[in-house]
Amino acid sequence: MKSRARRLTIPLAGVLMATGWIGATAANATAPSDVISKAAGASSEEATQFWTPDRVKAATDAADNLDVTTKGGKASKSAPDGPPGSVPPIGQEGGKSAKSKHVNLPNTVGRVFFTLPGADWRDKKNWKFCSGSSIQSKYRNLVATSAHCVYDTKNNVFYDNWVFIPSYWDGDKPWEGKAPYGMYAAKTFNAHDDFVVKEDYDFDYAFVNVHSGVKIKWEKIDNSWKPVVKNVGRLGDNVGGQGFTWNRSTKATVFSFGYPAGEHPDGDKPFSGRTMKWCYGKTGPMPAAPKYNLQEHVGFKCSFTAGASGGPFLYSYKNSSRTGYLIGVNSVAWDTDGNDRYDHISSPYFNTDTYKVYKAAANKWTK
Repeated sequence: MKSRARRLTIPLAGVLMATGWIGATAANATAPSDVISKAAGASSEEATQFWTPDRVKAATDAADNLDVTTKGGKASKSAPDGPPGSVPPIGQEGGKSAKSKHVNLPNTVGRVFFTLPGADWRDKKNWKFCSGSSIQSKYRNLVATSAHCVYDTKNNVFYDNWVFIPSYWDGDKPWEGKAPYGMYAAKTFNAHDDFVVKEDYDFDYAFVNVHSGVKIKWEKIDNSWKPVVKNVGRLGDNVGGQGFTWNRSTKATVFSFGYPAGEHPDGDKPFSGRTMKWCYGKTGPMPAAPKYNLQEHVGFKCSFTAGASGGPFLYSYKNSSRTGYLIGVNSVAWDTDGNDRYDHISSPYFNTDTYKVYKAAANKWTK
């Protein structure tokens, strides 16, 4: 295990991690002092109504030099720091699906939108997005994502106007952006002290408690968008929630989901961010990356680019229920052969520290 004394000052972008089978019950743990919880600055109404169709369309991926180029390198020393544990998925998507050559995409996964804190909210360069997923919690109000999708390490502040849109789909026209299950604004951000204070990307994960959702019908009147709002209830009741697992093997077969949109280092841009994409593979320890003081990541072959950050690594994913167990989040994109193309995605290894942050968040209530 790494020392808590080290510091990191560089931002990140990417995806994933995985491991073994899910046990029956979660291990006991007390809420630690190194869990940082921060109330969102904007109200639910302010955040959801900020994101008009035009602004959603104009948002760009949040990544900024969140990649690693390396050839070879010694594998990291990711390893359990206690017994494995798991929490089952809500499973509200339920039902058996017909056999198909295609992967049934999870309704729990969606896009996260936010604005840069302290910046001019009218300037579209400050409208950003990542990916995230609904996850099991006591009050069915929790989104898992990357810490760099909730906290700005450059300005040392949490993002503004943070919302989650599960199962997001983007049409060809501004009014065709789809939020089939509504939009959910942040109530409380929960992250590890080692990311928020020390900027340590081995702790690049966060859990966000969200308000009950709303569906907004936008009408353009006099060249201005006007909202018609309908309350839709709790996130987990509407889309279910993935399970959670920690202290598993570093070698596991996983799916990763997200909304990639950024360029490869060579300038090629194969993804638009308009629809959900997926990768499938077996994870393993990644090399240490001095660029990010990164020592405990796991990853697998995947060509995701920026925008997929925060999307889930799901272990034991079942197409019939569209649920599995969160074992990582998209964090860093890797070019392992130096050909200016991302070919791996990685996640912090989920250990007892991760579970403590999750547990603290999973027991928080929101109106």
